[in-house]
Amino acid sequence: MSKARNLGEVAEQVRRSTVRILTSGRREQGSGSGVIWGRDGTVITNAHVARDEAQVELWDGSRVSGAVTERDPGKDLARLRIPVAGLSSLPWRDSTSLRTGETVLAIGNPLGFIGALTTGVVRGCGPVRGWDARHWVQAEIRLAPGNSGGPLADSDGRLVGINTLVVSGPAGALGLAIPGEAVADFLQHGPRPQLGVVVRPVANPPGKTSLLVLDVAANSPADCASIKTGDMLIAANGREFSSLNDLGAALDGSAGKVLRLHFLRGDRRTQREVAIALPAPRREAA
Repeated sequence: MSKARNLGEVAEQVRRSTVRILTSGRREQGSGSGVIWGRDGTVITNAHVARDEAQVELWDGSRVSGAVTERDPGKDLARLRIPVAGLSSLPWRDSTSLRTGETVLAIGNPLGFIGALTTGVVRGCGPVRGWDARHWVQAEIRLAPGNSGGPLADSDGRLVGINTLVVSGPAGALGLAIPGEAVADFLQHGPRPQLGVVVRPVANPPGKTSLLVLDVAANSPADCASIKTGDMLIAANGREFSSLNDLGAALDGSAGKVLRLHFLRGDRRTQREVAIALPAPRREAA
């Protein structure tokens, strides 16, 4: 059996586990992608692809309604449930076992092309230097709008990540995917606690970052703790922020506990502190 045919069979396997996601108010051209996870009707995609409800198009062209049951904008992951069981799903592979130069393939629906295949190679796993502290599967692979939420798989058809975005650097464009183990953790523990604020990073002296509060959601933990628009968040649990990701890390570490948030208000000369109780993460059988 030829190597080319093997790749074709793997691509078809991955394609059958990939869905197209159409959200209300979005033109079908440029719609997002998703991955069937398990046989119970669970679909995984990016949080920026699906918000509330969506039409989910399966590999055979049939469509069903999907409801977003969990969503984490910080991790950019969303879980949908569709009323169809027994669908083909992919095994997933821990990104720590990936090696630079391994062949990977992406299936998605870029720019209206349904079930499009692209191939590439792994360039690394981990944070993107100078850009983001989160752990990514980094691949030299061509992605376009509509690939978001779709699978990045290895040459054996195992899911290694959820394609999320493209960044440009000195070495060219890199496709970034959320690792499979991060998806498994999201499904087991649920979304991280939400503070309920929209913030913008503001550069301070070298190595420090403040987070300017642009909006506070009504009845959110931040609102109940009297955080206001215009406040400047500077630290959590005694640790000063060096990037926007530090707030997310503090929320993860404080789940089920108390988050002590340090901020400045008004003339921003006096540091204030507020204690915010955060709900515990959900625990499910793996």
